[in-house]
Amino acid sequence: MTVLQCAGRKLDLSTVQVMGILNVTPDSFSDGGSVYRDRQLSVEMALRKAEQQVREGATLIDIGGESTRPGAEPVSVAEELERVIPVVERLSRELDVVLSVDTSAPEVMQAAADAGAGLLNDVRSFSRPGAFDVAASTDLALCVMHMQGSSPATMQLKPCYRDVTEEVEHFLQFQQQRCREAGIESKRLLLDPGFGFGKTLQHNLELLNRMDRLQGLGTPLLVGTSRKSMIGMTLNKPVDQRLYGSLATVALAVSKGAKIVRVHDVAPTVDVVRMTEAVMNETAGE
Repeated sequence: MTVLQCAGRKLDLSTVQVMGILNVTPDSFSDGGSVYRDRQLSVEMALRKAEQQVREGATLIDIGGESTRPGAEPVSVAEELERVIPVVERLSRELDVVLSVDTSAPEVMQAAADAGAGLLNDVRSFSRPGAFDVAASTDLALCVMHMQGSSPATMQLKPCYRDVTEEVEHFLQFQQQRCREAGIESKRLLLDPGFGFGKTLQHNLELLNRMDRLQGLGTPLLVGTSRKSMIGMTLNKPVDQRLYGSLATVALAVSKGAKIVRVHDVAPTVDVVRMTEAVMNETAGE
């Protein structure tokens, strides 16, 4: 059985787990800041949305206080702390679920660990000064992601690869070695190929089609394709009409080795994941 160690929790990855996205930002690319309408109400609204995601089958909730859409403006550490930490504190008291925090700021990482988070999910792969040291010093699970470019603000400025799958694989191998040398146990590590982060539509399609190659890294894969532009560009659909395209990418990702899928639409994704696994295993779960 593959187990992910998330501070005091263990997550069984022998079956694919669904991570619900909980944006506490006013400028999310997808949900338009639906949770973040009023600062005083945002924590209560976040709790209601997270409760719904858990009822629908999410075993992880990914909380983000800074938009990482292409061209997104940076958020101050103080603002990110104010958005994220009260939500982590409340959810950790109320819900029996692994809480992930989507952040690149070491200050937010430490505060999230103290508040009850179980996973740190950093699109910048712990590259900001102090971030890796803080992350390594906790007992939280860590997700490192591939992104071409230094930040979401610039990542889509003419991304170029000789072989996108090979370059993503080499980057993730480097991150694995970096973590090993820091004494981070493999049972605390996830790898994310970074769909939509410094990649054209063609890069994303090629990477998803060949993602099974990344299973050779021996570390569980987290995949996030939900509602992304690769779906909108392929199907010519606006962001609020990308459910079916998103579900197709989930089925493909699971068939090619994903162990966690990060999504906006939990209930239909759970059905797709379980059906895909039933076919792959040639048996239905109990």
